[in-house]
Amino acid sequence: MKYSMQNQRTFGFLALLVTALLWSFLGLLGKIALHNGLDPFTSAYFRTLFAAIAFFLHCACTGALRVPVKDAATLALFGAWGIGVYYSCAQYTILHSGAAMDIILQYTAPFWVTLFARLFFRETLVSRQWVALFLSALGALLVCLSGGSIQEAPSLAGIATGIVSGICYASHYPFTRIWQRKYGAPTIFFYMLLGGVLYLSLLTGFLSPSLPKMTPVLWLSTGAMGLACTYCAFLFFAYGIRRIGLVEAAITSEAEPVLSIFWVWLIFNEHFPTIGWAGSFLILFSVFITSLGKKS
Repeated sequence: MKYSMQNQRTFGFLALLVTALLWSFLGLLGKIALHNGLDPFTSAYFRTLFAAIAFFLHCACTGALRVPVKDAATLALFGAWGIGVYYSCAQYTILHSGAAMDIILQYTAPFWVTLFARLFFRETLVSRQWVALFLSALGALLVCLSGGSIQEAPSLAGIATGIVSGICYASHYPFTRIWQRKYGAPTIFFYMLLGGVLYLSLLTGFLSPSLPKMTPVLWLSTGAMGLACTYCAFLFFAYGIRRIGLVEAAITSEAEPVLSIFWVWLIFNEHFPTIGWAGSFLILFSVFITSLGKKS
C-alpha cells in the first residue's frame, strides 16, 4: 500500500514537471506572436480559443459535455478570471517587462496556494516546505528588483500584471481540486476556457466580424500555445494535483521559470542581470528540496 501511494506521488511529481516543461514555452511563443504584430489581448484570445476547441472535441468524443447549467456557469465565471484575466495579464507583462519576467512573477503563486490550501483543505506544512517557500519568495523578489529581462526601464504596469497573473495562476490549484470531485479535467477546463473565450471576445471586440491579419507564424505560435501549452499541459496538471499536495504541486511547477528563461535567452538573447539570475537559481533550488522526502 505504501509503495503504491509513493508511486502515485512519483507520477504526480512527474506530471507536474511535464506541465512545467510545456508551460515554459509560453513565454517564447507569446514573444514570437508579439514580435510579429499581435497585441497581448488578441494573442491571449487565440491561445484560449484553440484550447477551448480541443477540449470541446475531447468532451464531445467522451460524452463529458452535459453538466447542469449552474455548474457550467460557475466554471465559466471562474474561467473569465482564471483564463481571461490570467492570459491577458501574462501577455501584457511579456510585452512590457519580458517573457522571463512574466514567468517569474507568476511564481508568487506559492504564497497564494499556501493560503488557499490552509483555508480550504487544512493542509499543514513541514519545515522543508517552509524553507522552499522562503527560497522561492526570495528568488521572485530578486527577479523583481532586477528590473526585468528586456533591459529597458522597469515597467510598474508590467510588474503589476505579472503579480495579478500569479494570483490567477494560484487560484487554479484549489478551484480545480474542488471541482475534480465532481467532474473530469476535460469538462472542467472546457467550461473554464469557454468563459475565458467569452471574456476575451468582449475585451478584444471579437464578437464583431473583423479579425486581425493572421500570418502562418501567428497561427503556429498561437496554435502551439493553445494545443500543446494549454490543452496538453492542463491534462498533465490535473493528473498531478490529484496525487500530491497543493503547495508541493505549486513549487514543483517552478521548474517552469528556469526553463522559460533559457528558451528566451537562447532565441531572443533576453536575460536578467546578475541579481535576476541569483533569484532564478533560488527558485530552481526550492523545486529540488520540495521533491525530497515524503509528504507529512
